[in-house]
Amino acid sequence: MRRSLSAIALMAGLGFLASPASAYTVYVSNEKDNTVTVLDSATMQVTKTINVGQRPRGITISHDGKFVYLCASDDDTIEVIDTATLQIVDTLPSGPDPELFVLSPDGKTLYVANEDDNLVTVIDLESKAVVTEIPVGVEPEGMGVSPDGKTIVNTSETTNMAHFIDTSSHEITDNVLVDSRPRFVEFKPDGSEAWVSAEIGGTVSVIDNATREVKHKIMFEIPGLRAEAIQPVGIRITADGKKAYVALGPANRVAVINTETYEVEKYVLVGQRVWQLAFTPDQKIIISTNGVSNDITFIDVATDEPVQSVTVGALPWGVVVSPN
Repeated sequence: MRRSLSAIALMAGLGFLASPASAYTVYVSNEKDNTVTVLDSATMQVTKTINVGQRPRGITISHDGKFVYLCASDDDTIEVIDTATLQIVDTLPSGPDPELFVLSPDGKTLYVANEDDNLVTVIDLESKAVVTEIPVGVEPEGMGVSPDGKTIVNTSETTNMAHFIDTSSHEITDNVLVDSRPRFVEFKPDGSEAWVSAEIGGTVSVIDNATREVKHKIMFEIPGLRAEAIQPVGIRITADGKKAYVALGPANRVAVINTETYEVEKYVLVGQRVWQLAFTPDQKIIISTNGVSNDITFIDVATDEPVQSVTVGALPWGVVVSPN
């Protein structure tokens, strides 16, 4: 089922519709009904629904596009989905309640935040074995990795910190205090900054990766909405490093931010309770998961206008797009 967000936008074509769009496969984890919805990015239609483990949340894909990795949080495992067959073909070991993870730039290692035991689990994907477990703060959730693969960052919701971890030694090198309930980490493409969202604090902290200090704090203000309704979660930054997109939870909007001035340039209205975001590889589209309205929204990156919302499963949480 599809429903239009803007008839004018569709008539105008919104840039990406004016020329043939590349077709990518979109995968959405649905937390409540234990499914992954598969969609075609060009037609914006659902093509398949995959039954998976309990409470699927974090989702990512191998760099070659052959496997989707999925946090089955209530099963305490990571499921591996073959993208050719759309079948679960393997599971990977994980600590209790894997929530979010990040894949190393070389595609060999998965770093998993295990919320219930305050650990980051490091998994070697070739041997499918746990390399080590790194103690972090209380209720770890967000995971980010620097473009050079030398640093990972974990956010701990209760400790209110971003933990910078050296990937060679697996040791914490810096602990950076941020605002309440940090949920997500995204590095700028040049590795100079790590952006950390604070859901309850209502801010995004921009951390200098060289000094490991907060250099700027981004605030949000939406006319007609109470401050407590603005809860930043997912973050994505364009490949050229010029624009950042931040999902604002129950504000039902995605903020568009100039990464040089740190100013919010626009708020894009999407579905209810927006959680996570993902670009298509050509960066013409960014997709939001809207948990309460059970849909995802396709947003045109050139115009920062919503194009289409598509109904998926119950409580969509994470989203990833095939690299090819």
